[in-house]
Order: sequence, then structure tokens, then C-alpha cells
Amino acid sequence: MRKITSKDNKIVKLCEQLSQKKYRDKLALYLIEGENLIEEAVKNGAEIQTVLVREGYSGRFSGLEEVAFALDERLFAQLAQTETSQGIIAIVKKPQISREQFIDDAGGNFVVLDRLQDPGNIGTILRTADAAGYKLAVVMKGTADVFSPKVVRAATGSLFRMPVVFMDSEEELLEFTRAAGKKLVATCFDTDLYYYDVNLKDNIALIIGNEGNGISESLIRSSDVKIKIPMHGSIESLNASVAAGILMYEAVRP
Repeated sequence: MRKITSKDNKIVKLCEQLSQKKYRDKLALYLIEGENLIEEAVKNGAEIQTVLVREGYSGRFSGLEEVAFALDERLFAQLAQTETSQGIIAIVKKPQISREQFIDDAGGNFVVLDRLQDPGNIGTILRTADAAGYKLAVVMKGTADVFSPKVVRAATGSLFRMPVVFMDSEEELLEFTRAAGKKLVATCFDTDLYYYDVNLKDNIALIIGNEGNGISESLIRSSDVKIKIPMHGSIESLNASVAAGILMYEAVRP
């Protein structure tokens, strides 16, 4: 296997750049780390550009030998995104998703991430959407980067299966969801409808709002359906990913 020994190597420099969102956006690349994630990437046809392994690594990366390089422990530790790394990192190309295919493809639900910030919440919502059979994640401007290392780890492979598109404005979102035939669904306090009072099984775009401020007021006003989750005692709201899980799993109700 080819070895990289210098911290000035262009691949090492590229990995360092990809720890920052601006370079992930500019280069349309991101990092994944660990055997399971790399196996999931291969299984789901993700385009892996480069694999970096710690010297002495004896784990699995079958089929990727041609793009693999070995680094000594010091150099690998400089690039690792986790404290107890398994010793393998890959550079992956971001998928190119055409939103038009979701306008022509009838059926299915979308989840809309409205300015979410916590990587754990974002990754968990993507994973749950994948498990609940959702067809698309729509990421609104102001949401944290879905291709950051923490989100990628929290999604545990779902980013390789769950298509993601990005919207710069609420107007763009409304135009897209209307064209795709989806009812825009928002959670809020100003409604008499509980989530189980309406049909959330198909053809909806479910908005999950910012952890601190919820869904924007203008998006709530533009929504076709407004629902709430019942709360007992003095609890006012649930964690964003927990609420999302409750609502998204209505799609698989018998």
C-alpha cells in the first residue's frame, strides 16, 4: 500500500480543509470515519475518492485498495475526527440530487429541517426519516451542515440513502412542495389538532423547527396543516429529534 509520510502532502491538506464547511461546500466532498460507515458507503454506491488508514490497520476496506494510503500514527491522529478512531477515514463525493425527480415521482413524504443547529438532532432525524420510509430531506438555509463529521456519525449511514436538497428561502420551499404535491405540515401551539387527528402517512412535507425557536412564524402561516403533540404536566416541548420521530412514524402506521 502506498504511504503518506509528510503533513504537507496534498491529500493530508485536503482532509484538513474538509474539517471546515466552506471547503466541503466548495469541493463537494466530505469525510467519513470508521469501518461501519465506510462499509455502508460502499454498499449504497457512494463515490469514495480516497481511503486513509493508520499504519498497521488490519480491518476491512475490500475493493478500495487502489485508492488507499497508509499514514503513521502521528499523522493519522492529526486527521482523525474521533478520540478513539478505528483507524480508517475516507473522502467521499457529495451526491448530486436533482429536485425535479421528486416533483415527477408521486407519493412519499419529505422532512424539512428549518434552521436546526444540533448535529446529533440532525443526524438522528435523517436516520429516523430513512427508517420511516421518507423520500427526501429538505434542508433550509440556516441549518447546520448535514455533511459535518458529527452529523455524518449521528446519521449512521442514512446519508448514503436519504436524498438531501437545499433551499435558500421559504418561497423556494413553498414552490417546490406545491409542485411535488405535498401538504406542508407544521407543529405549533396555536391549533386544536393533535398529530393523530390527521393523516400523516403520505404526500406531506413535515417541518421540524429550530431547537430554541421552533418553526418560523411565516412558515407556520404558510402551512397547510398545523398539529401538536400532547404534553402532560409542565412540559412545553420535546427534543426536536424525539418529536420528529413521533410524527414521522405515523407514515408506517398500519
